[in-house]
Amino acid sequence: MTIELSMLVPHVPSICHEDQVPDFQQDLVTEMKQVAKQIEQIRPDAIVLVSCHWPSTFFHYVDCTPVHKGMLTAFEAPDLIKDVPYHYPGDEQLAQQLVKAGEDAGLQVQGVNDPYFLWDYGSVVPLRYLVPNEDIPVINLSVTLAASLEETYDWGNIIAKVLRESDKKFVFLSSGALSHNLVRGRHNKPTVTEHALDKQFVEFIMKKDYQAAYDMLPEYARFARVESGGRHLAMLLSMLDDEMEPAYLAEGQSSGSWNALITFGQQAVSGLESPVEKEYVR
Repeated sequence: MTIELSMLVPHVPSICHEDQVPDFQQDLVTEMKQVAKQIEQIRPDAIVLVSCHWPSTFFHYVDCTPVHKGMLTAFEAPDLIKDVPYHYPGDEQLAQQLVKAGEDAGLQVQGVNDPYFLWDYGSVVPLRYLVPNEDIPVINLSVTLAASLEETYDWGNIIAKVLRESDKKFVFLSSGALSHNLVRGRHNKPTVTEHALDKQFVEFIMKKDYQAAYDMLPEYARFARVESGGRHLAMLLSMLDDEMEPAYLAEGQSSGSWNALITFGQQAVSGLESPVEKEYVR
């Protein structure tokens, strides 16, 4: 069928546990829980997720493990994310199909099939809200540090082609921040310059000018220190077409980074209550 929904999703550690979310990140959680209802209505056959917290050095990795089960304590923030269980099905057949498509295109792609492979918090945190019943198969993708933005975008196009040619329905998640020049103090926002770049990037995608968003990505990533060098955004852009309607649902800072929840659906998101008028869409 098609890619029913693509999303940019936050994974800030402070939202892992709902009872510990600070006030300025509450909108992110509220809206992710609302989007979970839309995902439930879509009933996708699988979720494909690229996480900025699965950095690989040389290869594009695809998690082909048939069952994802573990207990996560985040290396970077064990005080905030400790002993968090997860248990999701995988889709080994589709994952291997993605690996083969990447290899056939001449990219350095490898599959990972290991029951002891531990998920990162960029995967676990958003899925806790978006798929709380843990009942949708998930395929995880790494961000590859040796790959350029162009190569990452090409890899995303290969993945999108496989998904669009399938007779199944899919949701694509890009888990990461926009500007990401981290400082101590989770209440801190990006600098004025970094935030101006965030706004311009979002303006392009809200107007469906995805080519302009892609064209600005190299310098945007450099000057605003976009998470993972913007690779997760390059992959997100490869999933989008003019038929997908963007919706900017929530935003919030985290230690100098800017985090947004943006969906791109086959039709405009309906039934979601926007908590406040967002600064990007004024």
